[in-house]
Amino acid sequence: MTREANARLADLFGLTGWSKGELARLVNRQAAAMGHPQLSTDTSRVRRWVETGERPREPVPTVLAALFTERLGRVVTIEDLGFDRHRRAGRKRAGDGLPWTPERTAAVLTEFTGMDLMFNRRGQAGTDSVLTSGSTLSTAMHQWLHTDPVLAADGPVLDDPLRPPDPLPGSDRYESAPVGSEEMAALEHSVEVFRAWDASRGGGLQRKAVVGQLNEVGGMLAFRHPQDLQRRLWAVAANLAGLAGWMSHDVGLEPTAQRYFLIAAHAAREGCDRPRAGEALSRAARQMIHLGRPQDALDLMKLAVSGSGDDAAPRNRAMLCTIEAWALAALGRGQAVRRCLGRAEDLFVRADGGAEPPAWMQNFDEADLHGMQALAYRVLADHDPSAARTAQFHAQQALDLRQSGHERSSTFDRLSMASACFIDDDPEQGERHARLAMRTIRQTSSHRTWDRLGEMYRLTGRYADNEPVSALREEIRAAMPGGPPRRDDGVTPA
Repeated sequence: MTREANARLADLFGLTGWSKGELARLVNRQAAAMGHPQLSTDTSRVRRWVETGERPREPVPTVLAALFTERLGRVVTIEDLGFDRHRRAGRKRAGDGLPWTPERTAAVLTEFTGMDLMFNRRGQAGTDSVLTSGSTLSTAMHQWLHTDPVLAADGPVLDDPLRPPDPLPGSDRYESAPVGSEEMAALEHSVEVFRAWDASRGGGLQRKAVVGQLNEVGGMLAFRHPQDLQRRLWAVAANLAGLAGWMSHDVGLEPTAQRYFLIAAHAAREGCDRPRAGEALSRAARQMIHLGRPQDALDLMKLAVSGSGDDAAPRNRAMLCTIEAWALAALGRGQAVRRCLGRAEDLFVRADGGAEPPAWMQNFDEADLHGMQALAYRVLADHDPSAARTAQFHAQQALDLRQSGHERSSTFDRLSMASACFIDDDPEQGERHARLAMRTIRQTSSHRTWDRLGEMYRLTGRYADNEPVSALREEIRAAMPGGPPRRDDGVTPA
């Protein structure tokens, strides 16, 4: 009987540029380096993996995942290669098999973080071209996100798919253990420590620490806990995955970031926290806008808003409105932007005096509301320059309200202000705010701040004859990693 080809493996194999013989030689060499000198693979065996869906035994899937991860510059898991245990290798579904069951969520979380930690990155990894589209994710996850999960019953389960796999021969495996209430409280506190560091200094310096902690939590999810602890553990997983995604996005690891956002959404939903799942998807939408894909962002925002359900607090919904407004601004839809931001203000006012927001929403305060409004109006000003004055007003409000510990956000506020001033034909104020941003931008490990600086730099092109602005441009060219953007006509690309 003819077996189905492994479509996932075939697609990734095509991206590598390897021949089948070359891959066979690489597998043998990598396996020997990993302590398996007895393994011998040839061209015909590689052909069967790709063309007939034959699944090799361990350690070959692990070896292949390591090879593809290194070659493609992004994390590639065993499941990405079509070697998962729960589905035939050749079968392909919308959204890469989304949504995941709880068992698959825990397994994907553990394997993906393990590969991420193992991968020795050499600079930027991945591009936006390998991101799954917003419409694909929305179609795959809509029905699943609108239903409530049922947590598994307490007690041990024999042959449980959540049980950690047996270690490979010769490996030195560290096993996670179940957690109690004190350990859970410590885990929850660690999330707040990491979140504060990210807000202050950006994602570069602590990203691997967050991923390592998330990997540990994935191992803990392999055990059955009382229902309350199980939900809290899923919540920790969601918060750490969302933070790992945000930190990955902050340093330009875009495909990796998107996978973490999806893990966060799955983990939050398994913890019965639909608003948190919606927030994770909204971060994936923000990523899309940053990469110049606002329509994909709108597709994701529809899912984030509807999937958050009626439990979403007014502040949560206000935050979602600001992201939707940002995407609409990138499309030049001014009236829709103003409606969204007006709704965000109304919702935020309703939130005052209400219940304390969850920890993952506490960074969205009044300063962040104004900061997002400034960003949306500044982006809209590319299409409608009259919006620049409104952007300046909100940027100043945000700067006045920012508290210490939010240096990265303050840098973004300064860049929004500077860009709006240049659009509003006020190069003197634009140059002043740009220099203030330059003072803090080097204090963070955030590539996004440099990207935003590059957008502002393009706007200075029309003032190249202005001596202070000309000097600023020279400083930016000297400071920016990889040099300034090529476009230098004062127009921000769509």
